[in-house]
Amino acid sequence: MGDMTRSATGDDPARQARGRVALVTGGSRGIGLAAARRLQRDGFRVAVTWRTEQPEPLEGPEGSDPLLPLQCDVTSEADLDGAFAEVEAVLGPVEVLVCSAGVTDDALLLRMTEQRWHRVLDTNLTAAYRTTKRAASKMVRARYGRVILVSSVVAYLGSAGQTNYAASKAALIGFGRSLARELAGRNVTVNVVAPGVVATDMIAALGSERVSALESMVPLRRAASPEEIAAAIAFLASEDASYVTGAVLPVDGGLGMGH
Repeated sequence: MGDMTRSATGDDPARQARGRVALVTGGSRGIGLAAARRLQRDGFRVAVTWRTEQPEPLEGPEGSDPLLPLQCDVTSEADLDGAFAEVEAVLGPVEVLVCSAGVTDDALLLRMTEQRWHRVLDTNLTAAYRTTKRAASKMVRARYGRVILVSSVVAYLGSAGQTNYAASKAALIGFGRSLARELAGRNVTVNVVAPGVVATDMIAALGSERVSALESMVPLRRAASPEEIAAAIAFLASEDASYVTGAVLPVDGGLGMGH
């Protein structure tokens, strides 16, 4: 397969990635599914975790391997161990990890219950810690790896009623940058993508009036498509990003500029 650790700028992405194994958490819809599809198109062999909705269709572009679906609650250590065991048995060790699983459970702080707080932190932050720790052990041995954490523009701007969500997404940035320093000597990069308003089910659930208000705050005056976020993730997973680590890449239409 050749030396895959060298930069291959200008080469076909599918040729760069061929044989690499990627795992995308929260890959059944939205940003996670778009990222899985893009990595699949670029030549990766891709597994996705799903909790309540299995991704369909599973087949990829002609000549590509189908997505490997793994039913997994990322807040369960046992589920994560089982998911990693399956992907390693079927595809091999995870070389590219995209932590995209996330939830919201909004409430003003004075009305927020401990249950709401912990549900969001456990899914968005603690699960990312567990997943990354499990993947990084094999990456370190192989002296190759890409970790991409999906944060949010809310980490910079804040959002009333989302102290739990904002805290979890801001923490991912500190976690990712610290881990980037730990793993850089082993040729493992760790980066963060910070989307803004994205046309997903999570945003749509806010209602059309709220979505329109959010879009009006974006300098580009529209929501991103999941595929636009996936393109940034694919770049960070590629050999073209071999010298990028500890970065936070905003994909927010200018919403968070200056932060």
